[in-house]
Amino acid sequence: MPVLTIGYSTLSDRRPNIQLPDNNDWEYQFHIQGAAKTPDEKNTFYLQGKGVAKSRNNALDQASGTYLLFGDDDVVFDPAQLELAIEYLNQHPELSLLLVAAKDETGQLRKNYPKKPTKLTRFNSARAATYEMIVRVEAVRTLGVRFDEDFGAGAKNYLGDEYIFIADLLKAGGKADFAPFVIATHPSESSGSRWGKPEDRQARAKVFTRVFGALAPLIRIAFAARRIKEFGGIGNAIRFVVGS
Repeated sequence: MPVLTIGYSTLSDRRPNIQLPDNNDWEYQFHIQGAAKTPDEKNTFYLQGKGVAKSRNNALDQASGTYLLFGDDDVVFDPAQLELAIEYLNQHPELSLLLVAAKDETGQLRKNYPKKPTKLTRFNSARAATYEMIVRVEAVRTLGVRFDEDFGAGAKNYLGDEYIFIADLLKAGGKADFAPFVIATHPSESSGSRWGKPEDRQARAKVFTRVFGALAPLIRIAFAARRIKEFGGIGNAIRFVVGS
């Protein structure tokens, strides 16, 4: 059994863009939405329907590794940093998930990450990206946690699938940490960086409703207070708070 499976989500015409890490001991799988072109190709799965969450769930079902990392066709992974992240998981068997860091195409960190290992909660994991998440496969399967296919790229609510997954895992009794290993390079633009349109605001509001339920308006107030500029002013921030 390999230590690590990397499950790439992509489309047939974008698969050639994938740059695999230089490690022959890891398993690489390809979860492709669309009609099969080479249906008996090894470790390749063709999926019907839209939404990257479908590909992530198929990766959870098919992974052979002890750990699973979710990849996209525009992500390049650093094998040395990945080895350090795997060692951290080996040293912390209580963890079901490890969240790590990534940089952009200029070499800058993509976010303000913590400087040291940090316990994850619903209040500090909203900015997680899927390619920053390494899961312990057996633990996640035992907990029964899945990606919510109503969220994420390709779905109407095109963001938040990662945050919802982490929140559901914690609610199910799983434990998760952040550790500052910079395992990936990803372009600075992504679905999570979109703010300008009403559907951006509405999608974010629905994510908080999904995670916090009846408490969501209170959480949205705190979030909006820090993001008025991104929302485009107080009016849009208020619309976000009330979920419109």
